[in-house]
Amino acid sequence: MARVLVVDDSMMMRKTLRKVLEKAGHVVVGEAANGEEAIAHYPEWVPDIVTMDITMPGLGGIETIKRLVQSDPAANIIVVSSSGQKHVIMDALQLGARNYIIKPINEGNLLPVIDLILDNKQAGIK
Repeated sequence: MARVLVVDDSMMMRKTLRKVLEKAGHVVVGEAANGEEAIAHYPEWVPDIVTMDITMPGLGGIETIKRLVQSDPAANIIVVSSSGQKHVIMDALQLGARNYIIKPINEGNLLPVIDLILDNKQAGIK
């Protein structure tokens, strides 16, 4: 079971992610509609995993990843975005995101990534 922070400007996507995560036994500890909210609440919610959209109003996903990883190098961020542009994917991964999933999201493409991150965390692998 993971404690997950869901960051996406779309309420519909946040609900979809919550449904998939909770059905699998994970706990959504919080939701944020933009990067500012995610950064403000991250220390309070202490998530095991963060799902992060890239394109959001205000502070976008790339800058949010950068700031979260600077404040917590052990942050486990999974990008969940409709942007499949190679340079965006590379930027996110180079800044510290653990994986990148292109929307639409479903159990088959999200849950194995979460399981892998949790297994690696338990084994002490970054």
